[in-house]
Amino acid sequence: MGDFNLALVIVAIVVCVIVFLFNIYLLVNYQHPDDKNQAYFPKFVVIFGLFIATISILMLPADVANRQACSRAIYNGACNLTLPMKDLWIAVYIIDAVLVFFIIPFAMFYYEGDQDKSIAKRMKSALLWVITTAIVCGLVLGILYGLVGKVDFTVRHLSSSTTTFPSTWEFSSNQPCIGSNARECSAYLANASSEKTWTMSVTFPEYVVALATIVGSVLFAIFGGVGIACLPLGLIFSFIRRPKAVITRSQYIKEATELGKKARELKKAADVLHQEERSGSKGRKWRKNVKAVEKELLQLEEDVKLLEEVYPQGEKAETSWALTVLGYLAKLVLGILGLIVSVAWVAHIIIYLLVDPPLSPFLNEVFIKLDNIWGLLGTVAFAFFCFYLLLAVIAGAMMLGLRLVFITIHPMKWGATLMNSFLFNVGLILLCSISVIQFCATAFGYYAQATAAQEIFGHTLQSLRGIKYLYKYNVFQIAFVVLAGLTFVYYAAFGWRRKKPSGRFQLSS
Repeated sequence: MGDFNLALVIVAIVVCVIVFLFNIYLLVNYQHPDDKNQAYFPKFVVIFGLFIATISILMLPADVANRQACSRAIYNGACNLTLPMKDLWIAVYIIDAVLVFFIIPFAMFYYEGDQDKSIAKRMKSALLWVITTAIVCGLVLGILYGLVGKVDFTVRHLSSSTTTFPSTWEFSSNQPCIGSNARECSAYLANASSEKTWTMSVTFPEYVVALATIVGSVLFAIFGGVGIACLPLGLIFSFIRRPKAVITRSQYIKEATELGKKARELKKAADVLHQEERSGSKGRKWRKNVKAVEKELLQLEEDVKLLEEVYPQGEKAETSWALTVLGYLAKLVLGILGLIVSVAWVAHIIIYLLVDPPLSPFLNEVFIKLDNIWGLLGTVAFAFFCFYLLLAVIAGAMMLGLRLVFITIHPMKWGATLMNSFLFNVGLILLCSISVIQFCATAFGYYAQATAAQEIFGHTLQSLRGIKYLYKYNVFQIAFVVLAGLTFVYYAAFGWRRKKPSGRFQLSS
């Protein structure tokens, strides 16, 4: 079949099936008992959204492998039977944008609608919100595309004189061109005045992907910069703050009584807020109080979990305590490994992206050497670093959500995650996955060169009119590194202490 790599297609199909089954497994085990045997549409959106997000991350390593499948072709255009990666990229990210800006908001509005209303009224209310969003987004995209939907490439006109066709070919570092006296090709002698700007229109799908990438890049720089530090350090300091020994029965009864009292106070506060919501008085003060109650509820759940850890009960109490100790040791090991990966990421950004010219290819060279050891080893390591970056974004969103009033808390808990939290986190993952791929395509440009992803997220995006300056001056990379440094300092100063929320209801320590 020529250059077509049949194994690559088989691997792609198998990976898609595995990802789909794994997403179903996550939904079944994380969903709240109240959502069992209902909320089927939000569940479908969650599974499909996770599938698109995961596949989009895996497509960059697949793009690299797809390029390697054409390694024997004289030029890229001679290899026509590999995966159509550029078309796949565009299709995946158009679906991504539709899910983020339309389907997921509709599912969230419908799910969070007043349960006392009929299904038709909830669908009507959700549809009105989505239609309004669609009209606004359509107008903004259309106006921007019509005004600045162009790319500006800087080109240099090169030319050289003609010479007689030689009878022999002798080239070397001292003789790079045809001609007995030519020490430099004439085209190399072009002066700076020959530079011109070549303007061309970008396709509308590429423009939509580019704008979605900008929105995601803002969130990525904030959440990713914070998360790249708090993800490993949170695990390490969780080990440092671990319970050192079990408590007595009298201590357990005292703490359990106190937690029960706090739970009753929170229930009363939640009932009052629910009544205010039904009466229509949802102002700034109401939202602030909702945020405070959410924080206190999360802290209460953590306190209950900690109390269960330090006072294991039942016939297997000793086994439970042993597993708790091993769990904290696992957090320490994973935290140390994660810290190594985080430091490697930050160092690579500084060495390869912020310093011009780059001091070293660093991780690019590591991936290439791993590929030389075994064909897909470098690709697997490459995929791991991309996934780690996405996990850092989620960790950063969770951390900031617990500390900033304007960020809604949507924690993911095993067996206790409501569909609105699922939908919110899937939307965040989808929005940031575009930026993660763009960031990885740039950060590992030497390893991922000549790929379809680099064509879309490299040349086109970084030359788009009105946007290119954000990438020209490395705005997102600088913000990422600065926030990572500030988060590291924050954890070094305060991470060893167990933080308590400053809301209305102070929980027992």
